[in-house]
Amino acid sequence: MTADDSYSRLDDDDYPAYTMGRAADMLGTTQGFLRALGDHRLITPLRSAGGHRRYSRYQLRIAARARELVDQGTPIEAACRIIVLEDQLEEAQRINAEYRRKAALHAAAT
Repeated sequence: MTADDSYSRLDDDDYPAYTMGRAADMLGTTQGFLRALGDHRLITPLRSAGGHRRYSRYQLRIAARARELVDQGTPIEAACRIIVLEDQLEEAQRINAEYRRKAALHAAAT
């Protein structure tokens, strides 16, 4: 890998750039909280060659949402389920918008 390849990863939301300790610090939470999110299969961190958990910015955003819900009193299991459902809804809305756009293009062409 060249230096240019390494720098391009800085913009990659899926690149596992953060250690568990750094991720917990950034979120203001504990490493145990991040482990619990993994146990509930909300996020699955990648592992370094040494077996250490590494998190991406995308995963940190999900973890931050979970922390927000837990801080509001939602049990962690429910928070994880809510986030999964929010993600599914967002995807369904995206697909629906795409269908509407294609239907509008088809209607305009006929």
